[in-house]
Amino acid sequence: MITARITSKGQITLPKKVRERLGVRPGEDVGFEEKEGMLVITKVVTKSPFDKWVGKLKHLEGQRSDDLVREARGHDNGH
Repeated sequence: MITARITSKGQITLPKKVRERLGVRPGEDVGFEEKEGMLVITKVVTKSPFDKWVGKLKHLEGQRSDDLVREARGHDNGH
C-alpha cells in the first residue's frame, strides 16, 4: 500500500508512483469517486481549447463554406 500524509489544510501530495500510474503531471486534474466503500482516483481528461471551439461549430456540419461566408456577411444567396 502506498500512503500519503494529509496536511493541516487537508492537502496531500500524490506519491510519484501514483502520479506515474495515473499519467498525471503538474497542473493536470484528478477526480475522486467513491465506489463500493473505496475512493477511486482517476485522471480527468479535459478537452483542449481547440477541441472545445470545434465542438461549438458542430451545428454547421454539412454546410458549404461559401454559404456560411455569405450568411456571415449578410448577403442572401440570390445576390
